[in-house]
Amino acid sequence: MLILAADTSLPTLSAALLRDGLLLGAVSLEGKSSRNEKLLPAIDWLLRESAVDRKQIDLFAVTRGPGSFTGVRVGLATVQGLALALGKSVCALSTHHALVPASGRWAVVDDAGRGQLYASLFEDGREVVAPRIASPAEAAAMGAQIVVSEFLQRANVALECARKAARIAAAGELDLYADITPIYVRLAEADVKLMEQRA
Repeated sequence: MLILAADTSLPTLSAALLRDGLLLGAVSLEGKSSRNEKLLPAIDWLLRESAVDRKQIDLFAVTRGPGSFTGVRVGLATVQGLALALGKSVCALSTHHALVPASGRWAVVDDAGRGQLYASLFEDGREVVAPRIASPAEAAAMGAQIVVSEFLQRANVALECARKAARIAAAGELDLYADITPIYVRLAEADVKLMEQRA
């Protein structure tokens, strides 16, 4: 199975191509240009470098947040568009689920701004507490942590997303990950201001 995965929810954009569990190629990009400007060129470069035609892709995988509001939308819209054009399925994972190990009890935490964290809890790779806003103390009480910013320094999130999608597909559970609704956790700043104006 050939899987193309992308993550645009985090500061480092990433994409990866996996065939039958073997890595064909992966890319991570940072910079000032928007994710919208970088994602499709990154995917095209990855396909060219791997000598793969996009029509050969069997499954698309993508993260759906929490993270950058714009980034989440860009990733989901791009991957959904590619999948629809090719008549392929999409495996959409929370960003936290994409990077959590398959065994053990782990809290995944990421900076949500304003002194708060996005936090979720997993046991043996299964989500037991969905991503939510937590204080540092609340997150610490959840147990052993995977800090997303630290994870980004040593691994490619899209690659981990692809590997997770491969396991999900092998288990026949793709239907459980067909929901492409963004996971925002909290309202965007613009929405908060709009609600304050209406109050």
